Amino acid sequence: MRLVTWNINSVRLRIASVQRFLEEEQPDVLCLQETKCHDDQFPRKAFEKVGYPHLAISGQKGYHGVAIASRVPFEDPDPMGFCKNGDARHIAVTLPGGVRLHNFYVPAGGDIPDPQANDKFAHKLHFVEQMTKTFAKNKDQPRIVVGDLNIAPEENDVWSHKQLLKVVSHTPVETEAMKQLIRRGGFIDVARELIPGDEKVYSWWSYRAKDWAASDRGRRLDHIWVTEPLRMAALAKGREAFRVHRDVRGWERPSDHAPVRLDLDFSA
Repeated sequence: MRLVTWNINSVRLRIASVQRFLEEEQPDVLCLQETKCHDDQFPRKAFEKVGYPHLAISGQKGYHGVAIASRVPFEDPDPMGFCKNGDARHIAVTLPGGVRLHNFYVPAGGDIPDPQANDKFAHKLHFVEQMTKTFAKNKDQPRIVVGDLNIAPEENDVWSHKQLLKVVSHTPVETEAMKQLIRRGGFIDVARELIPGDEKVYSWWSYRAKDWAASDRGRRLDHIWVTEPLRMAALAKGREAFRVHRDVRGWERPSDHAPVRLDLDFSA
């Protein structure tokens, strides 16, 4: 199964790029974040046209929003509420074989890394805490978590560890919260399982850079995790099974995130 996660930063604005990517890469399942439209505004026909008729959507007008598009049927679509504020930041489905897939858009957290001075940062930490409590239960189930989790947890998940220690997405309080989520949830961070820790890996590059590719000041904010029962399926095909589609960041009118892909082998 080819699985892709992508913060699209408005699915309607970039639907041509989504269709192009689906036609070129042929993933079985595409998880989108920051779709920025209500459910009835989601471009369903565009997905159906390129062979993705199975859709699970949790939308919100103008903000947030997540969706799962699939070539194969799934069951039990369910958006979970986190922090009780009504944000559309999660959708889950059950894939063939009983694998539960969770698609998240974690709050970015604003600019000030202080929960006392910044409500957005406090919201982010609370959100991750709730994720941890949720996934600490039944952690031996076959489960996949993907999405824009808005935290780059390792030193080489950012262009400069030292310079970003006080920048939201790489502060110690965030990275430790994510590592605790991984530990307590029984997750395997697939990217770092397949790619050496001393190698830089990014999935996001700021719009602010005049030449994002030349400056290459990226962060790994987009993740694919699996629980232990899926270890072999996720790792069987080796490093080539995992890819950040950096080239897509250079397409016309791009999202600031690149799609992240994993090929799972359930026969392993």
